[in-house]
Amino acid sequence: MRPIARWLAACGLLLIGSSAQAALHLQLKTDGLSPAEQQATQALLDEAMHKLPPRLIEQLDRQILVGWTEGMPSNAYGQASLVSELDLNRKLLASLTDGSAATEQTNRPHGTVRRELLATVLHELTHIYDRARLWPAAERTQIQRCTRQHNSAGLIGLPDDCRGQAERRFTLSDDPRLLDLAGWQQYVGRRGEREQDNHQVVRSPDLYEVSNPREFVAVNMEYFLLDPAYACRRPALYRYYKERFGWAPAAKDECPKGFAFLNAGNDFAKQPLGTVDPERVYAVDYLLAEANQEWASRWGHSMLRLVICAPGRPRGPDCRLDLQEHLVLSYRAFVNDVQLSSWDGLTGAYPSRLFVLPLAQVIDEYTKTELRSLASVPLTLNRAEIEDVVEHAAEMHWSYDGNYYFISNNCAVETLKLLRSGSDNSQLKGLDSIMPNGLLEVLKARGLADTSVLNDKKEALRLGYRFDSYRDRYQAMFDVLKTRLPVKQTSVEDWLALSPDERRPWIEQADLRASAALLLLEQAAFRRQLLLAQDEVKQKYLKVRGIEGAGMDKANQTLQEILASSGFLSRPAELLGSSGYGLPQAKEWEMLESESSQRQQQLLRLTGDLDKEVRSLLEPARAAEIAATEANVKHIGEHLRAIHKASGGLQLP
Repeated sequence: MRPIARWLAACGLLLIGSSAQAALHLQLKTDGLSPAEQQATQALLDEAMHKLPPRLIEQLDRQILVGWTEGMPSNAYGQASLVSELDLNRKLLASLTDGSAATEQTNRPHGTVRRELLATVLHELTHIYDRARLWPAAERTQIQRCTRQHNSAGLIGLPDDCRGQAERRFTLSDDPRLLDLAGWQQYVGRRGEREQDNHQVVRSPDLYEVSNPREFVAVNMEYFLLDPAYACRRPALYRYYKERFGWAPAAKDECPKGFAFLNAGNDFAKQPLGTVDPERVYAVDYLLAEANQEWASRWGHSMLRLVICAPGRPRGPDCRLDLQEHLVLSYRAFVNDVQLSSWDGLTGAYPSRLFVLPLAQVIDEYTKTELRSLASVPLTLNRAEIEDVVEHAAEMHWSYDGNYYFISNNCAVETLKLLRSGSDNSQLKGLDSIMPNGLLEVLKARGLADTSVLNDKKEALRLGYRFDSYRDRYQAMFDVLKTRLPVKQTSVEDWLALSPDERRPWIEQADLRASAALLLLEQAAFRRQLLLAQDEVKQKYLKVRGIEGAGMDKANQTLQEILASSGFLSRPAELLGSSGYGLPQAKEWEMLESESSQRQQQLLRLTGDLDKEVRSLLEPARAAEIAATEANVKHIGEHLRAIHKASGGLQLP
């Protein structure tokens, strides 16, 4: 059904009886129509028949009566009835007949009234085709009975137990592959069931498509048949329709090789807009951040790493050395507040979005700041599957805005859905895991993850399959310190627990190697102090939020501006407004470059302001400790340069 208002929604389209027609035939009901009206209508129907796939015309072997009716709301265009009939809104007949419908603009997706009428005919015929069960009679009866029971429970899709033992010939709207691409994913933990809500709502040509799978099929058929850019905007769905019908309409010029993305890196001085060329992606790794004691991270964090070759390098194992090119796909809760609430995480209050991040930032974030190791495990995907995963990730980056649940729709679940829908690998069907570390185990068990690269720890570190927590590195530096200086502490944690003033006297006693170890440890202490300061400000913010005159007003305003301004990095479609649908095309790039650059400059300014404002809010003792640690770092650097110069070496920078 194609009206704006869902007139006669949920109207069934099961066809009654059989037809002797050899192929689809549209028969115009001419009663009450003038010759001019008949001619204009027939021209519309002829054009629709010319647009339809030949296989659809052949398989939908029936006569469908087409007429004009007075009984529709003014904003409706047409409706297929319970039998083989298609009714169009008579209020639109006059403009179709005099030709003005071809230029009269609408606020609907296809632009003109005539184009909307053509799309409506194609839309409704797709409904009829989709619901015309094409099985033998006995099998059809069995499946219809099971389907009615399934649908009465309010479920989407056709479960395995409804398909019978005979080979299933899917219609469109209950085909598992279509449902995966469309956004009605498999429930994790409920095999055979589909999610009831569709969150691929951004950059949609018509939000009516996400109301249910039947409307999705019909809406997308309109664009498959009418929009030459559909192959570039929704490439996976284009291929689905093309393979289903063994045919496709003429497309526009060749699609761009690269997919646009916004890099959510924290270097706001860089232009965030970039491209990923699937042909340059050598491999896709499952990237696992190991667990820590924080309640939101106790099972680890699931990500995907795109091993991208540097420009000019042939695709091969050496691409793993091009770390500066590698990107990380990370589903995260977009938190629009400084407080991470466990209750909100359980109830899905946080949006779940696909962030694209530079690998170097992810390594620093986990290994240096959170002191968590990373394991990068190659997935055993073939060439086509790798490129399809990259393509699907790009589509999700621009279209997906889900709800993040720490238990049922977390990073592991989202990553699994991305892999399953992107690759269409049969080994991923029916695979379930709600825990990041558990997902790695099941991927390994099915031969989809090659964990053997982690067996030799040193080799794994050398080749970039593992990135160790800096905790071990800090401890190693402390061990160097202990061999050079008579310090009393026994662990790096004890050393970092000292005040900067207590650590300072050791600087002058340190030789070149001990000074280098001290510098790394003092930098770790500074990073630790910043984390404590962030938590301190957060707690203060939570206590005084909403209390006037508490000293947080300016910092709070700046923080909220940052959160509002940075949202585009995880929801890039907001930069384009209502322009286009699906993957951005060349004509939208100029707007993307301009808008993303402006937002990035604003973030650069705001983060500088926030740093100053937050420091002014610290407790005096914390501010003094941060200042003293900064002074220690500077002092050690000067001491190192002096030692190096005295030893006859070149002056250090």
